[in-house]
Amino acid sequence: MKLNYKINNIRYLTAEKLTFVYMLITSLIILFTNNGTIVGNELLRARLIISCIIISMAFLNSYLDWWIIRISRVVFLGVLLSYWYPETYEINRVLPNFDYLLANFEQYLFGFQPALVFSKCCNQHWFSELMNMAYFSYYPLIIGTGLYFYFTNSKYFGLFFFTILFSFYSYYTIYVLFPTAGPQYYYYAIGINKVASGIFPDVLNYFNYNQTLLPHPSSSGFFFQLVEKSQLLGERPTAAFPSSHVGISTVIMIMIARYKRYFVFALLLPVYLLLVASTVYIQAHYLIDVVMGLVTAFIFCFSSIAIYKKINQPILFRYVRA
Repeated sequence: MKLNYKINNIRYLTAEKLTFVYMLITSLIILFTNNGTIVGNELLRARLIISCIIISMAFLNSYLDWWIIRISRVVFLGVLLSYWYPETYEINRVLPNFDYLLANFEQYLFGFQPALVFSKCCNQHWFSELMNMAYFSYYPLIIGTGLYFYFTNSKYFGLFFFTILFSFYSYYTIYVLFPTAGPQYYYYAIGINKVASGIFPDVLNYFNYNQTLLPHPSSSGFFFQLVEKSQLLGERPTAAFPSSHVGISTVIMIMIARYKRYFVFALLLPVYLLLVASTVYIQAHYLIDVVMGLVTAFIFCFSSIAIYKKINQPILFRYVRA
């Protein structure tokens, strides 16, 4: 009887419910694209393990309402992002690559490749370090703003965290269904001579077996080495369109402005603008990736806010009535 009572009183975080939805959607995609393969079975097994961990932590939290357990549930979902991102590459390897469409589109619009020209025109060491520092600031930006909201307004943190996860999961779903590697992979795959000549062929399933990055004009500097090492560890030829670097950082800026922390917004604005520019400079993204990252950021941000309010409205209503 006591066990049933505790089971009925398990409360899942809204972000945990969202994670279950993401796992369900991607599980269906895996079953459709990787059904019966060793990789597909491993991905599904990982989802089972992750689900068990989330359920176990929620169940434990129903017995022990400790701060360390509550924060661990949030941290676990955040850490999982470092697993979900490279996993998109494992899921979409059965699909053809679409970089040639993006590169040809940019060539048609501009007559050149912005990612190639930007890095060549501004190849000074100090500028390269500035761009690499801005690109790497993406990670402390997410963690720092998360901690800021957590310790200043725990209720707003719930909305902020849900919005960030919703945006990440939305981008990852796109990456699974629309595989693009980005200039740093695609330019190397077709050869820099073809890039300079404006020739962008379809590489089909080339990235299933090749993950070599295009060498950047700069080859030294603390932040350059930091970005290069982080890319070697976690980067995969996937997830170029739209840019989640641009999208997530834009969502963060929107959430800061919505919270009316204008001083913090102004303080982070230069970093944000440099971060957006850096994604093209280090050849991680095409310019069209940046534009769509900006557009989708607003779509995902306000969609997730509406969904969060819809899910939690009955609870908030009962709380007010009580």
